[in-house]
Amino acid sequence: MKRLERLAAALTPKRWPVRWRLAAVSAALTFLILVMFALVVGRLTENRMEANFNDELQDAATQAVRELQFTGASDPAQTLAGADAARVIDRAGQPFPFPDPESPTPNLGPPPADIPGFTNVGPLRVYTTAPIPAFQDNIFVPAFLQYARSTDNLDATIGRLWLFLGLGVLGGTALAALAGLMVAGRAMRPIATLTATARTIASTRDPSQRIPAPERDDEVGELARTLDQMLRELDAARSETEQLMHLQREFVADASHELRTPLTSILANLELLQDRLARDSGSGDEQEMVDSALRSSRRMSRLVSDLLLLARADAGRTGARRECDLAEVASSAVTEVRPVANGHRLTMTEAGPVPVEANADELHRLTVNLLDNAVRHTPAGTEVRIAVVRRNGDAVLEVSDDGPGIPSGMESQIFSRFVRGPGPADVAGSSGTGLGLAIVKAVANSHGGDVEAGASPAGGARFTVRLPAAADRARADS
Repeated sequence: MKRLERLAAALTPKRWPVRWRLAAVSAALTFLILVMFALVVGRLTENRMEANFNDELQDAATQAVRELQFTGASDPAQTLAGADAARVIDRAGQPFPFPDPESPTPNLGPPPADIPGFTNVGPLRVYTTAPIPAFQDNIFVPAFLQYARSTDNLDATIGRLWLFLGLGVLGGTALAALAGLMVAGRAMRPIATLTATARTIASTRDPSQRIPAPERDDEVGELARTLDQMLRELDAARSETEQLMHLQREFVADASHELRTPLTSILANLELLQDRLARDSGSGDEQEMVDSALRSSRRMSRLVSDLLLLARADAGRTGARRECDLAEVASSAVTEVRPVANGHRLTMTEAGPVPVEANADELHRLTVNLLDNAVRHTPAGTEVRIAVVRRNGDAVLEVSDDGPGIPSGMESQIFSRFVRGPGPADVAGSSGTGLGLAIVKAVANSHGGDVEAGASPAGGARFTVRLPAAADRARADS
């Protein structure tokens, strides 16, 4: 049986659905079993029918021997009305002479080697009886009766038998296939439910969903309960992780906020010390030490400010928002960056006011970071273009340049934290903290927008920020 199952499985295409494969295996096994059953039953039934026919023929011939009179008064063809043909022959197989020489004598062939026995002559089955006494020329001699009947009815019956058996095999196979499909479909229905639930969870990434309770306490029910328990554990683990991450974000935000106060005090004291040394004409070493400490403190202050902004964005803390003009914010950022542009040409294109509901300080920081990124990663003399337009209901801010562009494959990585892009030899490309573009993305996402990086028409880098326009949001809310 296992060999039959392996053979049926080997003949089943692997790309078929499981229910089709189960039905095909069931039908194949049923077909093989029915074929073997039909061969055995058909052969036994055929042999039984042949034996019954031969027994009836032999009984009829024996009865005919009793009725036949060998006095020369009658012909076997007239006397043996139950036979299709009959004759009396001698030991040599020649017809036994009768008084009427014109009496028709059928040709039933020679007698078998073993008398009595059966022979076939065309469509006739001939039985040759044991020797019977016959009177010839006043002498009793042995004679034999050949008694024949047609096998047409027998052959037709056997043919119908095999036909019915073949139809039975095909019908049984078809019924087995249909039954296999029905049983497999019913058995796979819970699996389909599990698959649909798993697909929904995969698309929504929400392990809090639950698998429907199984109707039966079988292997499929056990699988459903196991998967549901796994989802519960995953949901609990995700909740714990989110809680820990939320606490961590809160801690980073609070710590960054608390760091600003001592840093502000340090900067103020260093600036006072720098002014006093400048007035008192202090030594050059002291002045250099104070200047170095002041530069490091200012850099640390910027880093803490960046971390504070990112931590607040991660923690979901948003600043006060009001309607402001994105074009005006961008113009202010250009004014701030132009004095430290290091020979870069900053050009701005605007198409009138573009109102957005946002935190103006955060948008200012976003724009300054984009401009600072363009200045840092392009050589002196490069043109940096900034454009503010309203497009398809969005407020769009674009910053592009004609520098070396973004390395292939880094279009999405450059928005990760502490990722520093390469810069030209004459630019401090690696002097930043690696948080500028991460802040740009965090600010854009916190305002319901997004940012993407690509190539500018001149072959350089282009950053496109999309934010919901204030007028469209108002219409949507109404």
